Formats: sequence, C-alpha cells, structure tokens
Amino acid sequence: MLQPKPNLSAKGWQVVVTDYSDEPDLVFNLAGVNVVISTISGASQLSLIDAAFKVGVTRFAPAEFEGLPSLRPVPDALDRGRSLALERLRQYQPRGMQYCVFVCGIFYERFAPGGMIASNIGRGSGISGEGDYIMNTRQMRARVPYEANGQPATICATSVQDVGRFVAAAIGMLQWPVELRMCGERMNVSDLVRVAEIFRGRPFTRVEHSFETLESSLRSVQQSQDMQGQLRIISLIATTEGRYDFTAPDLNSLVPFTPTPFQLWLRLAWAGQFTPS
Repeated sequence: MLQPKPNLSAKGWQVVVTDYSDEPDLVFNLAGVNVVISTISGASQLSLIDAAFKVGVTRFAPAEFEGLPSLRPVPDALDRGRSLALERLRQYQPRGMQYCVFVCGIFYERFAPGGMIASNIGRGSGISGEGDYIMNTRQMRARVPYEANGQPATICATSVQDVGRFVAAAIGMLQWPVELRMCGERMNVSDLVRVAEIFRGRPFTRVEHSFETLESSLRSVQQSQDMQGQLRIISLIATTEGRYDFTAPDLNSLVPFTPTPFQLWLRLAWAGQFTPS
C-alpha cells in the first residue's frame, strides 16, 4: 500500500493513498487520469497497469529508468518484474494505451550521500545504499569493472531531477515511441571515479575487475548466501556487459535544456559533507 507523503502534500502536490491489491480502489483513484508515470515494480506495477487500461489511461511509462531493456539477459537477477510489466504493456498497446520506456542509464543519485535510498529511490532493489555501486565517495573506495577489450566499462548516467525534466517534456509529444533515451553524461567508470577523486583531493583505493574476477567473486558470495553482495556484483557484471551504456539519446535533442554534468552534480550533492582539497 502507498503510504502518506506529508512532505509532498506540503509542497502542494495532491497525494492519494491507495492499495495496489485493491483493484476497485485503484480504478477509482485513476479515473480521469491520462498519463501514468510508474515508479513501482513487481505485482503492484502489474495491478497499476491493468487498472490504468481499465479506466482509459492513454499513456503509461513503466518503472524502467535505467539501461536498454533489449540488453537484459533472460533470466535477469535484477529484473524485479520489469519484463512482465513490458509484456503486459505490449498486450495493451494495440488496444489504445501507448507506453514508453524512458532510458536514462544510471542515476547520479547512486553516488549521493546515503545513496539512492536517501531520496527514497530503489528501495526494493537491495542495492540502493551509499557505496553499493562502483564507488563510495565518503570512504574513498571504488570497484572499477573492465570490459572484455581491457578498457574500463562505459556507462550513461543522469540526475533524477533531469530525468524528471526530460519525462515532463516528453508528455507533450504527439506520439510516444516505445523507447526514449536521455543522458546526463556518458563516461567510462574510471573517469567517473576520477571525478570523485578530484573532488576529494586524493586517490581512491581502487579494485579493478574483469568479467572473470567478478564471476569468481559472485561464486564466493553465493556460497556464503550474501544476497546483497550478490546483487552488488551482478550489477557490476551488468556494467561490464554494457547494459548501462547507449548512444543516440534522442530526448536530449528534443528538450530546451542542458542536463547537469556529473562533476557539478557531485559537488552540489556533497556540499558541506567535507572540504575538498
């Protein structure tokens, strides 16, 4: 069940508390809504999709906001029901409900104080905490995955605020394609860590990983039944496989603003946490 959000209400947002397992309640609350932007996953999102179609919602954006769905393996340990949601949306598309997957790469907020969970993002992913992905800016440690060609893996990344601006602009499009791409910055992970090192004023303790060393680490944490450790390593393996990298961010050319560079975002996100050299 969605919980009350007094902080949003205080900002003037209309907040409706609903139960995703209660279809009549969902249908009632969605009456008159034309566009749904989902930020939930699993069975709750499937219920939301079904209710949205039932009341005549014309556009639905599923809770993707990451890499290209076409690059995900089957099965995918990081899926969290997203493939089922896309399958359901494909069924409804010919019957009048458009859908669009918004591809943005990695959220900058993975590298924020407290991680994504500090912004109430990715709570069900198991890897939303500070330092769960690539680097820990506070502790100055990093795990740098390398691709098969011997080069650091490349990712696209975007701030949550800019993703919101991109999506808001897309709502005004006459037609939604099934996929739209946006990118704040595309860089290899070694350069990403270097940005944080410059900010902190000293080198991080780096551990470099190939696909093979990550596979070995995964087997080790599987034996110890460390589920969070498994998810952390699987996300690094996904990075070496290029799942968060893409080109041709079409939304960037369609909106009248420039997304925030990672270096600027990092400095603002960590302002006051410590004094960079």
